[in-house]
Amino acid sequence: MTLTIWVDDWQMQCCGESFAPGDVVSWTLLEVDPEEYADVVGGERAEGIDFREEHHGQGEGYVPTSVEVVSIVEVHCRYGVLPGATDKVNHPVPGTTVLVPVEKADGWAKARADVRFSGYLVTARRVTDLTEGAAAFGR
Repeated sequence: MTLTIWVDDWQMQCCGESFAPGDVVSWTLLEVDPEEYADVVGGERAEGIDFREEHHGQGEGYVPTSVEVVSIVEVHCRYGVLPGATDKVNHPVPGTTVLVPVEKADGWAKARADVRFSGYLVTARRVTDLTEGAAAFGR
């Protein structure tokens, strides 16, 4: 069974470690409310997100989960002040999502016209038995 995990751009840029398909990683996974991601990835795609990766304190008390990365998709979208908003804060603009399959995630993405990199959608499998090599590698 595969999981879909959201990985924020800023978390990776701050102190995340690069990963690629086939890598085994140990992440703190928090359940998500798909509605929180609907404007960024689209409603249908958001419904498939199971968890978000967290390594900045909100996951205190959670045990890291080992997963094998199956695939990675960069998520880009436009940000702007939404029509009728009074707060003048930029938000994801619904319907502007651009998904780009990639072979490695390092927190940075090639700039694309009219959209901004937001994060990754990672498809992964839970790992129950780590090989010695993967455990020694720390992933």
